[in-house]
Amino acid sequence: MASPVDTSVKHAYSSMTGAPAIGGTVGSLIGALDAFLVNGWGAKAVDSAVISNGVCRLNFASGKSAAEAHAVILVTGATPSALNGEQRVTAVANGWVEFKTALPDGAVTGSISFKMAPLGWEKVFAGTNKAVYRQIDPASTRMYYRVDDSNASYARVQMYEAMTDVDTGVAAAPTTVTGGYYWHKRYSSGTSYWVFAGDSRGFYLVLFPYSTTPTNASYAGISCYAGDLNSMRSGDAWCGVVTGATDTEFTQTSGCIFQTAGSTGISIKRLAHGMGGAAQCIRRAFGNVNVVSGSDSYLGTFPSVVDNSLQLSAIHLTDGPSTAPSRGVMPGAYHCPQSNVLASLGGNVALTAGQGSFTGKQVLSFAVGVPASTTGIGFLEVTGPWRS
Repeated sequence: MASPVDTSVKHAYSSMTGAPAIGGTVGSLIGALDAFLVNGWGAKAVDSAVISNGVCRLNFASGKSAAEAHAVILVTGATPSALNGEQRVTAVANGWVEFKTALPDGAVTGSISFKMAPLGWEKVFAGTNKAVYRQIDPASTRMYYRVDDSNASYARVQMYEAMTDVDTGVAAAPTTVTGGYYWHKRYSSGTSYWVFAGDSRGFYLVLFPYSTTPTNASYAGISCYAGDLNSMRSGDAWCGVVTGATDTEFTQTSGCIFQTAGSTGISIKRLAHGMGGAAQCIRRAFGNVNVVSGSDSYLGTFPSVVDNSLQLSAIHLTDGPSTAPSRGVMPGAYHCPQSNVLASLGGNVALTAGQGSFTGKQVLSFAVGVPASTTGIGFLEVTGPWRS
């Protein structure tokens, strides 16, 4: 029996108990991506479990688990077996986690354990501080994403149409930056705060190269994305996207989907007609995309003087140049065309229950801008689903 709620979108952040560390260490990003995409992380043995009134509680005496409310865990070893699989957590404490179930009341037996659920990707090739990841989902484009994590400060990330080993592939993207985009981990030694969200077809990693804590609102994050666009074109086989910075300067904001203005840092595998190679795209949203999300006054200030609302816009990517139409929408990501958001909400990483068209959804917010400062706020909807 599947979970009674959707579990396709997973999220995590580095202040979760036992979270993978990303920082100024060679290989640290690959270790984290292995956990996020393929293996899961934060395994916890369960001492006892019970179902009551549509809720299953897993009890343990070994201390706080990695799970937080609204995160997705993967349960194994339980009887009844219908409890096994992905479950979205509804509540946590130091000695238990809970999630909804449609199973009848009663005890749960077995050698039960759980961990933070991975996205269900595969790691197809590996080398020394190198890895290639690929979606398994048959609905995806199944592009190859190569990560070279041999530098302590940054990783290099490329997207390929096909690969035969960790260093050999066909049709690399981007074509504008030899060796791939830069995903900046840390400006010096130590670890960085991070936010992660994704599904079986794509993921965001927001890295804070200046900050180690979610409550240090003086420092901003930069988003990176690898995976499929929600394309306007039916059956689009070429809508794989990769984003990132274009040089070694860790304060660079190109490729951040919440603030980049031009095509620098955003690549799509091919244009909609399917011919040729990779192309650069431009971010579009309802508002002024030359301004960082949450500092864009296109719809005035937050909160709205009309209804106190926070307004969010889907983020589109053009099918190539600035004159081209929308190719599709970035899954789960939103631009805020209001100013004063940082001053009102603060820059701390936070989950907020949505209202209006976001009723029933949890929205993850975080500071964005130049990493050495903060300017605005980015938003990721993390309840899902992201795809129709």
